[in-house]
Amino acid sequence: MSVAADRNQTPPAATAPRRQIAFEAARLKQPALALLLPLLLLILWHLATAGKAYSLIPPPTQVGLAFYDLAFGGIRNDFFSGTLLTHVIASVSRVYGGFFLAVLAALPLGLLIGRIEVVRQMLDPMLQILRPIPVTAWLPLAMIIFGIGPTSAIFLVFLGAFYPILINTVFGVRSVELRLFEAASMLGCTPSAQFAKVVLPASLPAIFTGLRLGLGFAWMIIVIGEMTGVPTGLGAIIMEARQLSRTEIVICGMIAIGVAGFISDRIILMIGRKLLSWSPNHV
Repeated sequence: MSVAADRNQTPPAATAPRRQIAFEAARLKQPALALLLPLLLLILWHLATAGKAYSLIPPPTQVGLAFYDLAFGGIRNDFFSGTLLTHVIASVSRVYGGFFLAVLAALPLGLLIGRIEVVRQMLDPMLQILRPIPVTAWLPLAMIIFGIGPTSAIFLVFLGAFYPILINTVFGVRSVELRLFEAASMLGCTPSAQFAKVVLPASLPAIFTGLRLGLGFAWMIIVIGEMTGVPTGLGAIIMEARQLSRTEIVICGMIAIGVAGFISDRIILMIGRKLLSWSPNHV
């Protein structure tokens, strides 16, 4: 019986290729699932627009050619040809400029509001009054204060990113469990040191969620921000193409913003995973 049982057992050398195959299949499954919905939407888009002489929405092939021309030129050789990199760099600089300003303002303010009752009572009502005002309502005032140019765009991006970061930081600070403070006190951590050693580490998961939301809002706001008369930027070419009835360029600008926003989110997500590997609730 023991000899027969040994013969039926799979040798360790035979299980290694199977595990490798299973690992490769699991690794390929995620990108395949991620591409499934875009491919279905692309097929539906093609079926709805291809061959329609009076369709206001161009088919995917036309948009693909326009995107290639926008990136490299050589097809239409018009105002938009070969300008994609210039517009992407301009938009990235404004998005990250406004985003980092929002981080510098919202993080310390959120930590103070969440931790110190007097600061919360003093600042929270005014911030809650200003928070529902849409960024579009700030557009005329931004152009009056900062003039026509990139500064107004950076200010609007700052507004769009500020409140998600602030609110999540306050939430993270106020969600710190009391037992962590008790444990820190028992270990000899002074109240003044608890802010850096207890509050900030315990709040990091919520803070990184706010950073992801804030950066996403920054990319959403950039089109509005670049309506302030700037000559370059993805929002600027979308507005210019809209006025010229170049719908394919409008869609190209939307795709470029989506891809840039996705890459930005992956960067924040990767940093969060590195810094929050200790947390069971890390992003």
